[in-house]
Amino acid sequence: MKYRNALLIVFLIILIDQLFKIYIKTNFYYGEERLVLGHWFRLHFIENNGMAFGMKFSAGAVGKLILTSFRLIAVGFGFYVLKVLINKGYSRGTIICGALILAGALGNLIDSMFYGLIFSESSFHIGHFVPFGKGYGQFLHGQVVDMLYFPIVEFPMPSWVPFFGGKMFSFFDPVFNIADAAISTGVIILLIFQKKMVHRQQPAIQKPESSSVNNIAAE
Repeated sequence: MKYRNALLIVFLIILIDQLFKIYIKTNFYYGEERLVLGHWFRLHFIENNGMAFGMKFSAGAVGKLILTSFRLIAVGFGFYVLKVLINKGYSRGTIICGALILAGALGNLIDSMFYGLIFSESSFHIGHFVPFGKGYGQFLHGQVVDMLYFPIVEFPMPSWVPFFGGKMFSFFDPVFNIADAAISTGVIILLIFQKKMVHRQQPAIQKPESSSVNNIAAE
């Protein structure tokens, strides 16, 4: 696979991810939930300062700055690694998974870098675009937009269960976005099929032409 084709995959995923996030940010108030397919697939708008699936690195502005800076370095290194994989002839599947992971990381990085500069804060009112630099946060301090919610199974835990008795159990509970899904898909596929995928493609062995073989035999 060529490097430009891998970059095209990255671009398309980021485009879909950002268009979806912008739609949610400008059409949902914070915490709003809409059913898509019954009760097991919903759009639920939240924002977070942390990592994928709403996990947090550290509370406060310093933790957010550290996390965003780390993402920025990781994404820059990711472009280099993707090019190395292509130049060394790794399999198409490995490169596609690398592109998925890179696209997901870059998609969430864009939120962290710029959303605080270009959007108003979302609360009981729907967010909207503002003049650059007049948003709810500073550069590198934007919040990541999440919206995909799949509570496929929900039921109350029996009272005899330690610590969780009487509480509602939900699977799958985290709210995530398309960038998170791209990262998870790339990582899971690599882990499951690493023996088949993570290898270099062997160059095809060219057989000598029949005329050359005949000449050698005649000598």
